[in-house]
Amino acid sequence: MLRKQGELHPHIPEMADQLRHGKIDRREFLRTATLLGMSAGAAYAMAGSITGEAPIPQAAAAGKKGGTLRFAMRVQEMTDPATFSWAEMSNQARHIGEFLTITGPDNITRPYLAESWSASEDLKTWEFKLRKGVKWSNGDDFTADDVVFNFTRWLDPKTGSSNIGLFATMVEEVGEGDNKTKKMVDGAVEKVDDHTVRLNLRAPELAMPENLYNYPTMIMHRDFEQNGADLSKWPVGTGPYELVEYKVGESVRLRRREGYWGPEPYLDEIHYIDLGEERAAWVAAIASGQVDAIYEVDISQLAIFEQLPNTKVIEAKTAQTAVARFQISQAPFDNKKLRQAFAAAVDTKQLLQLAYQGRGFAGEHHHVCPIHPEYFELDFPARDIAKSKRLLAEAGYPDGVEISIDYGNTTGPWEQAAVQAMAEQVKEAGIDLKLNPMPSSQYWEVWDSTPFGLTSWTHRPLGVMVLKLGYISGVPWNETHYANPEFDQALEVAGGILDVEERRKAMEKVQAIIQDDAVITQPLWRSVFSAASINLENIVMHPTNYHQFNEVYFKS
Repeated sequence: MLRKQGELHPHIPEMADQLRHGKIDRREFLRTATLLGMSAGAAYAMAGSITGEAPIPQAAAAGKKGGTLRFAMRVQEMTDPATFSWAEMSNQARHIGEFLTITGPDNITRPYLAESWSASEDLKTWEFKLRKGVKWSNGDDFTADDVVFNFTRWLDPKTGSSNIGLFATMVEEVGEGDNKTKKMVDGAVEKVDDHTVRLNLRAPELAMPENLYNYPTMIMHRDFEQNGADLSKWPVGTGPYELVEYKVGESVRLRRREGYWGPEPYLDEIHYIDLGEERAAWVAAIASGQVDAIYEVDISQLAIFEQLPNTKVIEAKTAQTAVARFQISQAPFDNKKLRQAFAAAVDTKQLLQLAYQGRGFAGEHHHVCPIHPEYFELDFPARDIAKSKRLLAEAGYPDGVEISIDYGNTTGPWEQAAVQAMAEQVKEAGIDLKLNPMPSSQYWEVWDSTPFGLTSWTHRPLGVMVLKLGYISGVPWNETHYANPEFDQALEVAGGILDVEERRKAMEKVQAIIQDDAVITQPLWRSVFSAASINLENIVMHPTNYHQFNEVYFKS
């Protein structure tokens, strides 16, 4: 049963007691309390009264209006946000369109187009109160009809949106055999009134507000499909900027628009400039003042950027990664023992040092990061060559095997360093790993079809989010073709548990299943870095590389 607005979810006082007795930390209290509908200010104040820490972060000082931010980043296709497949696409669009919620660099989720939300005690019913007075850039009112349209479209298999995995508790399987698919459960999204939307789930889900800030969940106008379903050609949004110019592979020009519903941003314009894949050009561009900021600094160039005058390097500890993933529907990778043999021959702690200067965490082959709040610490998968050779023989390859891996250095040359190091490591077990490098754009054409490839995945604030996007049966981004009902059920159970300790216990099973099935070998988790002019204020590195520039300004 839903609570009245302003009434605390009954689990929040229990969490406050857990914080008081050291059973959870401040970060976990803040994250969960805000997910359950408590305002960030109230959550910080409650935590502060318990721990004695500062109750709430200080608001940023007022900045100076004006100026154009020139940002170096790949300029990609920008058609349908529901099918966006990378963060750069969403960064071009997120100044035009907006989301129901917003998750900051501090991992706290706050209201955005939804001014508040509440959840039932069993987490199966969520009600979102939408802001009144929000106007689309074409003058239309933003209403519940827009939100219902988006959910209905996201969860229609014809759309091809990855959101169908993210909102797994709102969909069901239909059809048989080759015709089996997923569709939205009848009544899963409900318009209560013009500014209230209710979500009715078939299973508990804690992360619903966080899920709504994933980049394919940008809210589009209810007439988006009628106007071609192409944001670059019909750039109607609720955001503070309008699209002025757009050329794939070259540039995007955004200009602050009149009539924005929220506080006006400081910058007059934002220009994204595509400098190509040659990393040396990025260094030259910021050193010469051609651009004011760089999307991402490669680890191999970090020392160079740190020594540039008038430039600051910004770091974020993240759950960004790349996974050497097997498509287990294709031979020879349909052989579980072969996959297990590969993983057993890899030393991820060494890979972290060789490929990423130790700036992150060693991988454990289950795609849940130590910074994820639900992470369960399993026994670390140490390298074991004897075990690898035994598994390889049991797999039918007593004299060794030759396999090939595709990769595209899509997040930098560190990917090549990782696969080269893996090739040396697995050679000792009798695995001859051939390397097939390709341009990053070419890799993205085959990432979900290649038998064996190294695919980069961006940060999500929860491990359960990325597992739902990439590993549950039959979802669009399931590049491994993994389909294990036991895993699907264990993940659904874990995602609906409120108690922190109990949720971690449930994740033990989730992580152990996917690790044992060896659908991925995961070299590392990585910190990410960007660089910006020291003249830019309030520019921070979001762990997902999401751009939030409304409060960014030039000091002079």
